[in-house]
Amino acid sequence: MKILIFNWQDRENPQAGGAEIHLHEIFGRLATRNHRVTLVCAGWPGAPQRAELDGIEVHRTGGRYSLSLAARRYYAAHLRHQPFDVVVEDLNKVPFFTPLWVKRPIVLLVHHLFGTAAFQEASLPLAAATWALERPIPLVYRRVPTIAISSSTRAELVQRGLAASDIEVIPNGIDLGFYTIATDVARFPEPTILYVGRLRRYKRVDLVLRAVARLRNQGHQVRALIAGQGDRHDMLLRLRDRLGLGSAVEFLGFVSEEKKRELLRRAWVHVLTSLKEGWGITNVEAAACGTPTVASDSPGLRDSVVDGETGFLVPHGDVSALAQRIADVVRDPALRERMGRAARRFAEGFSWDEAARRVEGYLAAASPHT
Repeated sequence: MKILIFNWQDRENPQAGGAEIHLHEIFGRLATRNHRVTLVCAGWPGAPQRAELDGIEVHRTGGRYSLSLAARRYYAAHLRHQPFDVVVEDLNKVPFFTPLWVKRPIVLLVHHLFGTAAFQEASLPLAAATWALERPIPLVYRRVPTIAISSSTRAELVQRGLAASDIEVIPNGIDLGFYTIATDVARFPEPTILYVGRLRRYKRVDLVLRAVARLRNQGHQVRALIAGQGDRHDMLLRLRDRLGLGSAVEFLGFVSEEKKRELLRRAWVHVLTSLKEGWGITNVEAAACGTPTVASDSPGLRDSVVDGETGFLVPHGDVSALAQRIADVVRDPALRERMGRAARRFAEGFSWDEAARRVEGYLAAASPHT
C-alpha cells in the first residue's frame, strides 16, 4: 500500500510523546513490509523540511500551532496527485478534518479526545479553541473507518456520536524483548515509588507528591523518583519543599530508555495519576518489568491496569485512596510478587508486531485497491 499520514509531530520533534512512539513503531514496521509510508507533520526551528525516519518519508511543514492550515496547503501543492491507497489522520491533538479536503479513502486513528480536560492543561484561549475544534468530529467523520487505541477512547467516540460499528480497538504495543523481568536486577533497598512521564498539568504529578507526604506522615519511610521533564517542573519542586519532603522526592529529569527500564525494574510500585490518557503505555512497560502500578481510574489508564491483579485503580484526585493503595503494595511482599507476575502475563498480550499486523489489515480493508 501507499499510505499517507497526517500527524502533528514525528519522533525527532522536541515535543514528541506517546503518539509519536505509536506512529513510528506501527508505521515503521509497515515500511519494512514494503509499504510506502509518507508522513506530513509540523516542523520546529532548525528542523530540515524532509527526512527519512524508520523507513517513513517525513515532510515537515508549518509549526506546532499552524500545522492544521499548513498541512492542507502542503498536500494540495505537493501530494494531492500522488496515488495513495489510504490516508491516515492521526488525531491526538486537534483534528485536521481531512474528509473535507482529501479525496482518498481515509482512516481516522484516535488516541484520545481532550474535551473539557483541555481547560486543565492549556491556556483559556487555546483550551477553548481545542474544545471548539472537537465539536464537529461526529459530523465530519461520520462513517469514516476509525481505529481507537483503547476501549475508553472508543467509548468516548461513541458518546460523541460516532457509530460503534465503525470503530476498531487496536491497543498500543510495547517492546516485550526490551521490557522484561531481570532476575539479576535488585529492587531498591528502600520502598520506592516511581513516576515516568512528562511533567504536564494533566498528568497530576502533584497527587503523587501529596500521597508521599501523607504516607511519610503515617510513618511509612517511602521515597519517590520522578523521571521526566516539562513545564510543571518548577511548580512541583516548590510543592515538594512546601510539603517538607526534601530528599524523599528526587527529580531525575529526562532519562534514556535503558535508564527507564532500570527504574521500572527496581521500583517497588509505579504510579500514574493522569486525568486522562489514550492508554497509559508506561503502565504496561512497568507490568512487563514485573512492577505493579497504582493509577487513577481515568479513561485510558483503566485499560492498562487490571484492578486488583496487575495493580490498583483509585478515584482520580483522591490522595487518601492513592496513598492507601501504595501502602498496600509497599508493605506486602507477597502481594507485590503476585501482582508482578500477573502484570508480566498481562503485558505479554501487547506487542508492537501484533498491533502493526492488525493496523495493516485494517488499512488494507479500507483501501479499495488492496
